[in-house]
Amino acid sequence: MKTQGVPRLNLFGVIQSFEAPKIDDLESYLTKELEKIASRVTAGSSIALAVGSRGIFGIDRIVRTTVSWLKKKNTKPFVVPAMGSHGGATAEGQMEVLSSYGVRESTIGAPIRSSMEVVCLSSDLPVKLFMDFHAYKADGIILINRIKPHTDYHGPYESGLVKMAVIGLGKHEQALEIHRFGVPGLKDFIPQCAKRILDTGKIVGGVAIVENAYEQTAAIEVLPAEAILSQEPHLLNLARTLMPVLPSESVDLLIVDWIGKDISGVGMDTNIIGRIEIRGEKEPDHPRIKAIFARNLTANSHGNALGIGLADVISRRLYDKIDFQATLENTYTSSFLSRAKVPVVAESDEQAVDIALRSSGAVAPGQERIMRIRDTLHLKEIYVSEKLLEELRSLPNIEITGHSVVLVDSAGICPELWQSTPEKHEKQV
Repeated sequence: MKTQGVPRLNLFGVIQSFEAPKIDDLESYLTKELEKIASRVTAGSSIALAVGSRGIFGIDRIVRTTVSWLKKKNTKPFVVPAMGSHGGATAEGQMEVLSSYGVRESTIGAPIRSSMEVVCLSSDLPVKLFMDFHAYKADGIILINRIKPHTDYHGPYESGLVKMAVIGLGKHEQALEIHRFGVPGLKDFIPQCAKRILDTGKIVGGVAIVENAYEQTAAIEVLPAEAILSQEPHLLNLARTLMPVLPSESVDLLIVDWIGKDISGVGMDTNIIGRIEIRGEKEPDHPRIKAIFARNLTANSHGNALGIGLADVISRRLYDKIDFQATLENTYTSSFLSRAKVPVVAESDEQAVDIALRSSGAVAPGQERIMRIRDTLHLKEIYVSEKLLEELRSLPNIEITGHSVVLVDSAGICPELWQSTPEKHEKQV
């Protein structure tokens, strides 16, 4: 394919600062919080810890601390994967997802019981209710999840304990049941289903985690079961105020180095990029990004590339990492097909940038508004074109690093740009 070529441009490093409360001693803080539900666990009882597929900071430490606390109460804790259809909707795949986050029997000190078998609960709702077989057989369940704005819809309950109680614990069967109603199923039925599940008395409580813009633990609250529905909306509001944002609302080309399930449920956080891609749902008013080029897929996604449809161009390296069966399972379950459509596949970084810039419309030389980010979770350090740099200089939360790189040269885009990348982390684990 013949292309016009990419103009020789430099990108300049800038550092964003965000309000970032942080819990330093995670284990001590959580241990004290868990005392809120001490009267609800009895010696000799079996307690299932529901752990999901999100890349939560310190999730292995959080699970290990909860296990240790439960053992001191003379209970018998174990972990169940609570992640709907993720992990290819298989017991082995979900076990592998947990393992990739450091949640293993050898590291947490408790068994992991992974199964796709569910129990159908009685319900007078328009949707069937399911619960993980092992969790249902336990004497009690503790939910462990991060509270965060959802990538599909907005309401009082988005990503968090309420959703985990329904779709997470209900496994593939519940995910299929809820998602067949589209966004209304998520927004309207999940709270109703969660109330029914909480009414069963099976849920002891939940460990609610809120992270700051630097992916650090900003807050942890242990909520007794009866407080989950009333308190989660407050934690969601806190999470929304602490979310990172792009420093400009108008971008011609956004280069995203990494997408993946450990970054967002749909690879890239729709709240950050301003794209939802769900038929019938209104697209966000901002930010306004004309073209998105996604460069790579994290290993912790295990080939699940749901969210590639949010990009306009992807690299051949990303395409070659896609497990289409795992992606299909997640896409079929969600029913939002546009998010899994394969964008234009470029054979090189240079070709990708050329295609993406051309699709963003006629832009005068030197006026290109280009931004490069590691991923949608990490927005502290970013790189911008000269046009954007001029605009960002006056912002109080922006520091110009003085470091610059060529946008793209004959060797492609400089890969070693970030101090920490998913690839480096994966090699260390």
